Amino acid sequence: MTPPVTHEAGSGAPEKTRPTAADFLARNRGGGLFTETINQRIGAVLAVVAYRLRLAPSALTLINLALGLGASAAVVGLAPAAARGDVSSWLLGVAALLAWHLAYSLDCSDGQLARVTGRAGPAGARVDILCDVAVQISLVAAISATAVAHTPDVPAWLVAVFAGTWMINLVTSVLASTDTASASLMTSKSLPVRIIKLVRDYGAVVTVCGVVIAFLPGWTPWLMAAFSVVNGLFLLASIGQSARTAGLVAPNDTEA
Repeated sequence: MTPPVTHEAGSGAPEKTRPTAADFLARNRGGGLFTETINQRIGAVLAVVAYRLRLAPSALTLINLALGLGASAAVVGLAPAAARGDVSSWLLGVAALLAWHLAYSLDCSDGQLARVTGRAGPAGARVDILCDVAVQISLVAAISATAVAHTPDVPAWLVAVFAGTWMINLVTSVLASTDTASASLMTSKSLPVRIIKLVRDYGAVVTVCGVVIAFLPGWTPWLMAAFSVVNGLFLLASIGQSARTAGLVAPNDTEA
């Protein structure tokens, strides 16, 4: 049973009440301008529902996994039919987009629920990371399948580079959560900087992918190329920053 949130009553005695969406939202871990504005807020509402249903945070994680994998599997399986015109591309893309966003909102929700109820721990975090990896692999497969179905001559190396560079965001996010040296390359919280960082905001990225699959499936190879360039440049910049932090020159211990 999850414990209720305690507030101070007027008489000075603690008053136990159910947490509200605002309570859950206050414990979110950010994720970028789009994620904070959309997915974290939806996640807070989902956390309220999960709390009232007495669901464990890991239950939300597994629902996220099922939704994410299911949406991606549908895109992979139906991509050839969509390319032939037997299945509506816009309907497939929009349905996948909504499912991916709900899955991501649940991914935001499980952490909020765990922190508010005091159930955060290494085991739950491990399940969360592994499920994130699985969902993102399936998303890469869905985008690649769409590209191949609509553009059969898409080069194999592009699919490989896209798949490899896509996981950079997930790896660096995990590193940042466990290592203070892996801080953001741009620490400013100004609106222009946050807008620039939308290229690495998972909520915004999923939106772009879903829209392209739905309405511009023939552009999917260009989408893959763009993400490969952005993520590849970020990887190089991260390597440079980490190298500077580690120090490329050993300190001179001898006295002058």
